Amino acid sequence: MRVYKFGGASVKDAQGIANVLQIVAKEEGDLIVVVSAIGKTTNALERVVNALWENRDDEALREYEAIRDQHRALAQKLGLNKAIQDSLFATNLVTDIPRSANYDEFYDQVVSTGELNSSRLLSAYFNANGIANELLMMPQLLITDTTFREAKVNTTLSAQNIKGALRQSKSHVFVTQGFIGGTSDGLLTTLGREGSDYSAALLANFVDAESVTIWKDVPGILNADPRLVDNTILIPELSYDEAVELAYSGAQVIHPKSIRPVENKKIPLYVRPFNAPEQQGSVICETTKRVDVPVYIWRKNQKLITMRAKDFSFILEESLSHIFDIIHRHRLKVSLIQSSAVTISVCVDNTRYVADAIKELSDAFRVTYNEGLSLLTIRGTSPEILKKEQEHRDILLTQTTRRTARLVVKE
Repeated sequence: MRVYKFGGASVKDAQGIANVLQIVAKEEGDLIVVVSAIGKTTNALERVVNALWENRDDEALREYEAIRDQHRALAQKLGLNKAIQDSLFATNLVTDIPRSANYDEFYDQVVSTGELNSSRLLSAYFNANGIANELLMMPQLLITDTTFREAKVNTTLSAQNIKGALRQSKSHVFVTQGFIGGTSDGLLTTLGREGSDYSAALLANFVDAESVTIWKDVPGILNADPRLVDNTILIPELSYDEAVELAYSGAQVIHPKSIRPVENKKIPLYVRPFNAPEQQGSVICETTKRVDVPVYIWRKNQKLITMRAKDFSFILEESLSHIFDIIHRHRLKVSLIQSSAVTISVCVDNTRYVADAIKELSDAFRVTYNEGLSLLTIRGTSPEILKKEQEHRDILLTQTTRRTARLVVKE
């Protein structure tokens, strides 16, 4: 058994979906195909959520109808029958999705429809073109808690469900959704943005897969984002530990949580280009090789929050405990910490939760913050590289070790 994961860029149009078919058709063994929402559907569904949440129903319905029409037009272009076309995004936003009092819960019920519909379309296209397959529904199989938008998976129960579904099937190809799961009482949940990689890694772990392949629109794992840096270098092989470090620093090629499930069973994880499937790309595996080129990782849309005690006392252990309790409860993603005797600064993703966290922190501390920032992490740095990167940048904070430099800079 192998696991293939195709992201939204892979299935954004008819040509992309036809290419996915060709890649899958060459696989001779058992295969699980994990698919993300088509193109920019998740972003569009987020706009629907926000419009509904703010009672701008007419705007939400227009956006939703545009999503529906795009999917149905794509199905028509792929030659799928009218019944399949009409089944796509047939949900009535007003009557079928209750308005939860919890934004995150409501978000998951709406946004999950992206993956549900893309997988339905892909499965139908496979069947219509000679690849018999079974559509697996992750909301019934991948059981999570109710931490909406970042649901935690019950791995024991989910593994039992997945293995049971595969045992009962006569199929050799399975199509399913990334990014989403479900609670034991039937609510839809999501695993965090870009969580389809994590879904694929979990499935590989559950079924003891031979390998996982993440098909991307890049040649493999590069030493920098090619949209930001010219002359990037392909990293053909790296260890699980180095992959985790890169992912948690903000590298976009692989989701941070996707490494541990495959590492635990020593399953190799490949990152390969879906537009050039003959190329080998990169592999994350058990190896002692070190990445021997500098790696540049940009983490955008950051906020730097600095706290000082109101009475000019020291920042002691009890203060740190209180600060990080607030950070945890407001689900802030900390990308950097800097402390002194009288201040502590944290660089966090600038999410919708930050304002409430700052408000609560301000009850006990004098709080200042800067926004519109990026965090640049350079792994494999040198004095020459650091000097070059510091030129012509407005830098608010710098951290360096022997191998790594981290710069908080204005965007």
